[in-house]
Amino acid sequence: MDTRRLFGRMAALFLLTAAASWAGPQLTTVRDVLYKADGTRLSGSVTIAWTSFDAGDTSVIGMQTLTVPVVNGALFVRLVPTTNATPAAAYAVSYQSDGKIQFQETWAVPPSATPLRVRDVRAAVTTGSTGSSGTPGVLTPIPESAVIGLPSDLSVRPIKGVGYGTGRAALVNDTGGIETVVGNLSDCVRVDGTSGLCFDPSLLPTYMDAETPGGIVDGANTVFTLAAAPLPAASLLLFRNGVALTQGSDYTLSAGVITFAAGSAPQPLDALQAWYRAAAAGAVVSGQVAGALTAPGFAPATAQVLCSAAGSGTASTTPVSLGHCAIPAGILQAGDRVEIRATATHLGAGAAFQFQLNWGNSALTTRSGLAADTVFTVKGDAALNGVNAIWTGQSYGQSSAAVDSVAVALEAAGAAVQIDFLANLATGGTADTFTLANYTVMRYPAISHP
Repeated sequence: MDTRRLFGRMAALFLLTAAASWAGPQLTTVRDVLYKADGTRLSGSVTIAWTSFDAGDTSVIGMQTLTVPVVNGALFVRLVPTTNATPAAAYAVSYQSDGKIQFQETWAVPPSATPLRVRDVRAAVTTGSTGSSGTPGVLTPIPESAVIGLPSDLSVRPIKGVGYGTGRAALVNDTGGIETVVGNLSDCVRVDGTSGLCFDPSLLPTYMDAETPGGIVDGANTVFTLAAAPLPAASLLLFRNGVALTQGSDYTLSAGVITFAAGSAPQPLDALQAWYRAAAAGAVVSGQVAGALTAPGFAPATAQVLCSAAGSGTASTTPVSLGHCAIPAGILQAGDRVEIRATATHLGAGAAFQFQLNWGNSALTTRSGLAADTVFTVKGDAALNGVNAIWTGQSYGQSSAAVDSVAVALEAAGAAVQIDFLANLATGGTADTFTLANYTVMRYPAISHP
């Protein structure tokens, strides 16, 4: 073969190869007829946008947009396939008509030798859009770690707990998870997330009407008892022969005990009636079980505050009662323990003083204080053994040393007893005042064990 013929064949092969490369990438035809919802044909345009990608034949497709006219519904366009592109790509398609974007969608175009309709390439539709067309994003999933700030935001978000549910009140458990409150639909939810009755009907107050207080009406007796302690104390309305009496003036009230003022003892044939509110039976009020004072033999597990109040003051040189606690018969039982606390103040430094604590007719503590004592206190307890009350106590002042005391009171268990706090100044003519700031008498009932 001569040289000219060989050269000619090589040139022809080069031209064929070049022609194949210049022919461009394979195209897929999208052809369809577009309609409006009323059945008329759409007229306008379709804008197709894409980002850069490599076609299936490695052709480089640069980012651009293409606007295709739609005349009387006819759509015709030829596009490079994207389903085999690198990286994965898609076309963002906007439909314009009447001067505005009607809707947008995404096309994923596969290689095809035959024309395809829009439904064959439609990947997703976004309705109601009125914005301008943009470039479509790559369909590759984005990991959470690639989003700035997302992992830290997710770490502080509330999470579902094991008991999570819907249609109920939510609570936050001890690990920060959200759970559902468990309970009846009529329950109330507490701060700690527990639920229960909004109120317990058994704790509603008891109304005591036209009760006749217990006690002997003989013109001498001034102490009467009620079936329960009025709660609040101001709810007590006490009538004597139909006339309302004034609490604090005509009588005093301590728990369920009424004490008439000196010289005002009810006379024979007088009629006493009381109206008041009381706690529900079994309710614990200020450490005392409601109704316990009138239930001999009942031994609640909690202490009872029999008396607690502020006392009065004195500048007298003879003993004066600054406060008392009248305990009616049937309250104190064998095995009970009664705790007594009293705190007093001494204003002035011109006179010493004397303080005495009486249990009925027995002096449990008699103590002299110094003029320099501005504060004085007595504390102790009496143990009831069925025959008497054995007292052990201690008293001391701001300057006076502590002194222990032991005494025996002869009043038997079950008998009525009055505890008195007496005091007086040692000398007169001074500006000193001795005041009982507070006294408290508590009963720790005996608890029998099988």
